Amino acid sequence: MPKRADRPSERGAALLTVLLLVAVIAVLAGTALEKLRLATRLGGNAVALDQARAYSFAAETLAVVKVTDLLLKAENRVTLQGGWSGKPIPLPIPNGTATAMVVDGGNCFNLNSLVVETGPGVYASFTPARVQFARLIRLVDPAARSPDAIAAAASDWIDSDSDAIQDGAEDGAYGGGKQGYRTGNTLMSDPSELRAVAGVSRVDYDKLRPWICALPKAAPSKINVNTILPEQAPLLAMLRPNLSIEAVRQGLLRRPPQGFNTTSAFWSQAIITGAGSSDDAAGQTDIKTVWFSLQVDVALNGAILQQTGLIDASALPARLVSRQWGERT
Repeated sequence: MPKRADRPSERGAALLTVLLLVAVIAVLAGTALEKLRLATRLGGNAVALDQARAYSFAAETLAVVKVTDLLLKAENRVTLQGGWSGKPIPLPIPNGTATAMVVDGGNCFNLNSLVVETGPGVYASFTPARVQFARLIRLVDPAARSPDAIAAAASDWIDSDSDAIQDGAEDGAYGGGKQGYRTGNTLMSDPSELRAVAGVSRVDYDKLRPWICALPKAAPSKINVNTILPEQAPLLAMLRPNLSIEAVRQGLLRRPPQGFNTTSAFWSQAIITGAGSSDDAAGQTDIKTVWFSLQVDVALNGAILQQTGLIDASALPARLVSRQWGERT
């Protein structure tokens, strides 16, 4: 018997099925190609970032060597002579650029000086530093609602006990809200921790950030009167209650090109002594530098990596004691 011919409707259904299959395969192929492209891009970025990190390590080593050489030549005094501060140190690399830059890392208020170490890993609030911090806040952030409360809360954030000092804030102040948290009860590892302290607004933090640091020790940072810039005058003005920013600025503008021979040479200037004397102020300054801040920037094959670090030069050769990364592609 002869085979019956397919109906036109059946042929149309078969054609539609084939077209649907072709469309599905095309979508699957397009998706696969997009994933392949993305995977290739991510792989290339990963390789570029790994290479950038390697060059960053090389740049930081170069910076540490430069700091060691600087201190060996400087002997007992560090000044701005030679233009080393803030000067990019280039590291030649293929298909990109890498630079390292160091500045005096001790010309700041050390947030960790708000406490003293009374035992291994045990910290207690330190009133003199708290008073200085509140004074610094008033100098650089006159609109701050309560400098004393900010300083006290920051001290409570670091100290080991759970008893709030006057105007301070312990765990109870942070437990409410949708995402409660607790105080650190140890030294701050980064100045950004101050943002989590009770009473510190985003505006407050942004105004304070250029003036603060978190050195890895519970002791005041000694400010180098030979490297501090006139625009950083509040850091010295905070050391004496009656010392104005303008008086400090004028005293720094009169600094000899080779720097002061002693800290007393700075503090004995008439424009400075007019604000009264303070042994604490003189004791928190120096003509040497122990801490250096490091910044490394690497750009390689479309990847940009930024690194910051802290160099400890209390003993030579100097060494890097902290490192933080920031990267974008």
